[in-house]
Amino acid sequence: MQNCCSWTTLYKGFFAIVCALLVVEYFFGSTFETRKWETYLLNTTRIPTSVKVTGQHSFHKPSSIMNNSTTAYLVPINSTKTSTFQHQNGENVANTLFRLSKMISNANRTTNSPSSHSNSNPILDLRESVEKNNSSELPPCPDPPPNLQGRIKVRTKNAPLPRILESRLSWLKLGGHWSPTTCKPPNKVAIVVPYRCRGEHLLLFLQHMHPFLKRQLLDYTIFVVEQNGSQVFNRAMLMNIGFKEALKLDNYDCFIFHDVDLLPEDDRNLYTCPNQPRHMSVAIDTFRYKLPYQFIFGGVGAISTKHFTQLNGFSNSFWGWGGEDDDFSNRIRFHKLHISRYPIFIARYTMLSHKRDKPNPKRYDILSSGMKKFDTDGLNSLKYSVVTLRQNLLYTWVLVDIKPPS
Repeated sequence: MQNCCSWTTLYKGFFAIVCALLVVEYFFGSTFETRKWETYLLNTTRIPTSVKVTGQHSFHKPSSIMNNSTTAYLVPINSTKTSTFQHQNGENVANTLFRLSKMISNANRTTNSPSSHSNSNPILDLRESVEKNNSSELPPCPDPPPNLQGRIKVRTKNAPLPRILESRLSWLKLGGHWSPTTCKPPNKVAIVVPYRCRGEHLLLFLQHMHPFLKRQLLDYTIFVVEQNGSQVFNRAMLMNIGFKEALKLDNYDCFIFHDVDLLPEDDRNLYTCPNQPRHMSVAIDTFRYKLPYQFIFGGVGAISTKHFTQLNGFSNSFWGWGGEDDDFSNRIRFHKLHISRYPIFIARYTMLSHKRDKPNPKRYDILSSGMKKFDTDGLNSLKYSVVTLRQNLLYTWVLVDIKPPS
């Protein structure tokens, strides 16, 4: 009888130990999973500038990206009256989302203070701070990037529909932005595209450029600056506007000014900014892959923010085709800089077919007197108004009104 009681005591003690271990595993395991899900939310959930939430209390992140920047990426998965939020594996993350909402509320209180910027978005600010903390811990990206292919195929026909292109490029972030998650690029690059009435060219350009730039492991954003109205086109002014508007959104230290009808044929042609301004489109198929003349800086050009500011940007005086790129080349040499180029077998481009614009009959007169206006005609004399600024998935769209001088 005494032996039986001792065995019973032993079983009870063993059962108590097992229960204690299960309790410890439950609490610590759920805490770990909750923190893991919180990290997933902060790192992967795209939160646009205005969020529209429908339904009751249970949401999930859809696999496909929806059109337009103002559409919410949180959609209902079922109709329920419970306040529990569930992940796909059924885990309870109510506490996680509560802590996340608390962080956002704190950010709201901070941004509502008098010292805060009136146009700041607390949710986007929170996400940007998380991205900055993550990027500061990353190693530098390898130079050269390991996934370059060299000569690549260029598609010049059958532009995809926007929705199809968005589904193919669903890895993009809002605004036509991407940056690597495994390393830190040396530059933050803004690609400025002056644009009007070239819809098919723009789709072919975006289809080609996003995978091209991603293989180069760049932290980049594509800005499409469109001239509103029907007056004479001013390419240079649109590039100046793109420069100013991009810097309002982020601290870009490298700018690529890019015609929409030029597609690079070799991804070893790196879209970065060296110590000197770089003329990118050295050899174009329509020019038989030969440099037209020594000091040309048209088509595609790369320049640091510091140098572009030093040059006072492009001249705003060239309405119609031609002249602005030669004036910019003169500014480069006037400030004791020089034009750098990749070898002609790497800096190759295909030009999409289009009707040539009407030349500016006064371009040579403006060009000859340009040196007298380097300090007064450019970024510091720029006048425009923004009609629309929208961050689509494929690019940041800036629609502007500009007026020719009377």
